[in-house]
Amino acid sequence: MTPRRIFGIETEYGITCARPPAGRTGAGDGAAAGDGAAAQVSADDAARYLFRRVVAFGRSSNVFLRNGARLYLDVGSHPEYASAECDDVHQLVANDRAGAAILDEMTVEANAQLAQDGVAGTIHLFKNNVDSAGNSFGCHENYLVRRRRDFHDMATALVPFFVTRQVLTGAGHLRRRPGGGVAYAFSQRADQMWDAMSSATTRSRPIINTRDEPHADADRYRRMHVIVGDSSVAETTTMLKVGMTDLLLGLLEDGGKVKDLALAEPMRAIREISTDLTAAGPVELASGRRMSPVQIQEEYLTRVRAYLDDGGHEPTAVQRRVLDLWERGLHALRTADPSGVETELDWAIKARLLGRYRDKHRLALDDPRVARLALAYHDISPVHGLAASLEQRGLMARLTTEAEVAEAVVRPPATTRARLRGEFVAAAQDRRRDITVDWVHLKINDAAQRTVVLKDPFAATDERVDALLAALE
Repeated sequence: MTPRRIFGIETEYGITCARPPAGRTGAGDGAAAGDGAAAQVSADDAARYLFRRVVAFGRSSNVFLRNGARLYLDVGSHPEYASAECDDVHQLVANDRAGAAILDEMTVEANAQLAQDGVAGTIHLFKNNVDSAGNSFGCHENYLVRRRRDFHDMATALVPFFVTRQVLTGAGHLRRRPGGGVAYAFSQRADQMWDAMSSATTRSRPIINTRDEPHADADRYRRMHVIVGDSSVAETTTMLKVGMTDLLLGLLEDGGKVKDLALAEPMRAIREISTDLTAAGPVELASGRRMSPVQIQEEYLTRVRAYLDDGGHEPTAVQRRVLDLWERGLHALRTADPSGVETELDWAIKARLLGRYRDKHRLALDDPRVARLALAYHDISPVHGLAASLEQRGLMARLTTEAEVAEAVVRPPATTRARLRGEFVAAAQDRRRDITVDWVHLKINDAAQRTVVLKDPFAATDERVDALLAALE
């Protein structure tokens, strides 16, 4: 078993409010996501409807929830859900899915309010990363790593991994060709990244954000903040994305080396790889060698397996599943036969869905009906979106149960700091007490102004928090 790690996912959702024409799914265009239908309500107004109840109980559109997660309205009217701190990949998948369930419930309530107000529109939320105007919004991964002097070397070793990871964990993208027409690509984010590493996220949009903001004891930890990943719809893709990165971080923290895989031009490579569905086209390494993304990922997988074997780390059940899917995903690419992963990897699930639809209706890839279907893949609604139906029909694998997700909506992970935060938020809400909460601080807003600082995200118990809870009585 590898050492425990804290990780989390921040997902920005696209939002639109569209007139639902007869005979259509209602998935339409808006300022934040869309396919071309006229919007009746702006994205800003739709977001205000969505967060009306949140603002009513939290007096803000930026709140922490009973399950330890953070819910807020980000720049560009994008609803954002940041999962609670998790130390198990399955736990994270459940907490991430709980976020979608919470936001879907908010959407249902907002649409009911729209109807009550006589506004003919339907709000949709999309777990994707680009809108019809080409604007991109992110899905960020956070991994707590031990503070060390060679953080930059570790990040440098990870860049080729993140550049090539898209051939396994990309969400699939209908990408407009510069000269006209549409092509299918692995990733929605690949064309949107401009730098390998930087702390200037809005100016340069790097693969790794190097801003030193650990939300923990800064003497012991740093946060590996990864910005390049696509939002994952399939739970198995989320599992693979986080699980393989966690394993590689373990290798690097324990002294493993992968400097020999550095790319000559990572930003050029990330775009070339996204558009080459064979994943066989070579890219140039800094050493002058040329390797395909499949070969580079095979190198990472081989070294991770050796790290586990040599270090005596017996993989957990989830880690074994990650390693298996990692290998099968590469095999699918090597053989140009995605049948072994077409219920588990987003890009393959979506490609099959669009392919069957096009064949049935004899449509070109750039037909607007294909674009609407592709967008519906990311609609989080069980009614309007496709994911729930695909899962029920066995066309999209699922890891969690409905009971696990329902539990994750109202309860924080029991093994991390999130438990302390979630219980504090729940107790304050039940007793109608005024509090202030962030990732590290818990504070009662009364005359005493009692505050507890939680610098250890691994700690799920704390006598100081017990006293704080007692003070809420």
